[in-house]
Amino acid sequence: DGSPGRGSGSRALLCCVLVAAWEAARGQLRYSVSEELPKGSFVGDVAKDLALDLAAFGAGGARVVSQGRTQYFALHASSGHLVTAERIDREQLCENVQQCVLRCELIVENDMKVYAIEVEITDINDNTPSFQKTELELRMNEMVAPGTRFSLRRAHDPDLGVNSLQSYALSGDEHFSLSVQAGADGEKRPELVLAKALDREEAAFHELLLRASDGGDPARTGTARIRVAVLDANDNAPAFSQAVYTVRVPEDVPVGSTLLRVTATDPDDGTNGDVKYSFEEISEKASRAFQLETDTGAIRLLRSLDFEEVDFYEFRVQSQDGGALSDSARVSISVTDVNDNAPEISVRSALSEISEDAAPGTVVALLHVQDRDSGANGEVRCSLGEGVPFRLERALDDYYSVVTARELDRERASEYNVTVRAADGGSPALRSGAVLALRVLDVNDNAPVFAEARYSARLPENNAEGALVLTVRAWDADWGQNARVRYRLREGRLRGAPLSSYVSVQAETGALYALRSFDYEEVREVELWVRAEDGGAPPLSSNVSVRLLIADENDNAPQVLYPPAAPGPGWAGVELAPRSAEPGALVAKVVAVDADAGQNAWLSYELAKATEPGLFRVGLHSGEVRTARSPLARDAARHSLVVVVKDRGRPALSATATLTVVLAESVAELLSELGSAAAPAEPAGSLTRWLVLAVAAVSCLFLAFLLLLLALRLRRWRRSRLPPPPSAGAALRGVPASHFVGIDGVRAFLRSYSHDVSLTADSRKSQLRCAGGSCCDTLPARPPPDEAAPLRGEDAAAHRAAEPDGLPVSAATVHYGKNVLVSASVMVFVHLVEKQAELLVL
Repeated sequence: DGSPGRGSGSRALLCCVLVAAWEAARGQLRYSVSEELPKGSFVGDVAKDLALDLAAFGAGGARVVSQGRTQYFALHASSGHLVTAERIDREQLCENVQQCVLRCELIVENDMKVYAIEVEITDINDNTPSFQKTELELRMNEMVAPGTRFSLRRAHDPDLGVNSLQSYALSGDEHFSLSVQAGADGEKRPELVLAKALDREEAAFHELLLRASDGGDPARTGTARIRVAVLDANDNAPAFSQAVYTVRVPEDVPVGSTLLRVTATDPDDGTNGDVKYSFEEISEKASRAFQLETDTGAIRLLRSLDFEEVDFYEFRVQSQDGGALSDSARVSISVTDVNDNAPEISVRSALSEISEDAAPGTVVALLHVQDRDSGANGEVRCSLGEGVPFRLERALDDYYSVVTARELDRERASEYNVTVRAADGGSPALRSGAVLALRVLDVNDNAPVFAEARYSARLPENNAEGALVLTVRAWDADWGQNARVRYRLREGRLRGAPLSSYVSVQAETGALYALRSFDYEEVREVELWVRAEDGGAPPLSSNVSVRLLIADENDNAPQVLYPPAAPGPGWAGVELAPRSAEPGALVAKVVAVDADAGQNAWLSYELAKATEPGLFRVGLHSGEVRTARSPLARDAARHSLVVVVKDRGRPALSATATLTVVLAESVAELLSELGSAAAPAEPAGSLTRWLVLAVAAVSCLFLAFLLLLLALRLRRWRRSRLPPPPSAGAALRGVPASHFVGIDGVRAFLRSYSHDVSLTADSRKSQLRCAGGSCCDTLPARPPPDEAAPLRGEDAAAHRAAEPDGLPVSAATVHYGKNVLVSASVMVFVHLVEKQAELLVL
């Protein structure tokens, strides 16, 4: 069909489809429904038109919000259909509005998106044309000329288009006819036309019926009865000063104020010139808002105006004289806006909690902001409170999204009260606000932190097993399980054993306990690491170094290195002192060490017992045994000294050293004294024959030993007269044979010498000083001055071997002076003599 009408219809339909597609593409939908549909009527398939998955609609995932208090539409979550939630009356919602459009928003919770929906409400013929007064009374003078027109009140039909008022019809009397005039605003205004002259004497009253009809199908009709009373002549009708009265008033004008005054004049006298005013045509809302004074024509305000509810009023007023002549005028009242409405903030959707690792730009709330005022008074500016990590973004028209502006940190702020402020453009501006409460969920992003960078503690040795050493503390800035800290010991070894066999750490409290008793002489300090680990997934940890210092206690008594322990009774140590020695001459030196440290290892020496108390003295700190005076002839040849060595611990520990000092000028005298000392005492009883024989045999052997010793002495003396061998200047191994004396093939080293040895932990710094002048065959009467000499290899090795394991000897002076090394046979001999003496005593 190529008719022009069908082609234009197809193009119109195509345009509608394109417009709908474009609206849907930019996130907006538009539907059209008739008014007065029952509740639950289908409006549109929102899910299909927006291409949304029905899964997003389930379990409250999507909802429809209408502006205003009444919700006219609802959403079926199962089908995605938009349906009516209330019966809609277009005339009630959109009075005097040609196109009635209701707006709502579809909010999808999961996606935090909002879509605008516009629904046009189309009109149906559900209203009958009606007259404000169904009974009208007109008074006409019988002198009125035919053709005179009388305005009638119009009927009102709130429907639109063809459903609105279309025509008037008059019936009932031949004296009158009806004329319908089209006004400037397009409305039809009925007028009663006098078709035939009136005669009051013929008929004082005329009954007419005015019918108003709309164009609906079927048509609706409303009627009004008109009663015309014929009066005597009144040849002047009232006349308004203006055909249209127009006034603009602000919406905050006080109640009772006079908005305007209408005036009409009538040149007649008496009652024919007395003008009264009344409303000719007025809407229900206007009749409740305004009052017309009958005598003055003043229009007063009965109730407060609201620009947001009604911004324009129009009605007609009538002036009528006493002779029933009248005139009419139109009154237009425009209401101007006043900034009397603060912005309204509605939280459409909001989160109550958010993870602190949420990415910047995460939507936490969807807000709707509106102001009922218009113009600048309705322009709203939104802002957030200062110091919050959020920002506002425009979502759609009056919708805003609150999104994260940066990464959150729960340790800095665990919750936020975000204040959203809105201010309009009025003067003065009106403001409002809303508070969003948001809790930040913790993420394990903080490792435990120890209270100290390094821990150190002192533990006395010989501690009890299980003793508390110290407690380490670590804090985690996270919350809950992520902040629960547990402690454990890092693996390590100490002296070949696992570190966990020495100490342990309590997992919950961080208390460090000693599992065994420590010995300062074995372990002086323990270095270990403690790890603190939180309960996050994955867990975070940190380590701290712990240094455990073992404090020394005085649990070791001094140990005497020289003189050595005696191999038998009476042989603790033998030293040779010349009878010609002067006071202060060095006789011997007691060398002792203490395995403890510090004050517990500071040693002092004192002479506890002596055969001759005034003859010898001992250095308090050096341990040197010197003569206190020169020996006298009456002094015994053999003296026994007991030296007590004490440390400075609390309580002090001590050890004793026994020295035997022989006053003699030669080796022969020394041996003689030793022999005499070993001789048996007088028997206490009768001696048996075999004992006498034994003593005689031993005496013979002793004399033979002395003769052999003298022979060897003479032999060495002769060799000493010969030139020395090439190795005569060597160390101990090169000592000439003349410096030894032998008995039964066993040589004893009789050379008198003194070594001052300075020993340290570093063998490279040890020193040995030898007295060179003391190397002679006879003992000197005066100790020669010390001369420095390097430490020889054998002596250094011997000295190192004499040190206790792991304990350095500081500045120890080892003195070997006038020491007689007797052969094993001599010692056996003397022992036998002593045994025989004991038997004789018994």
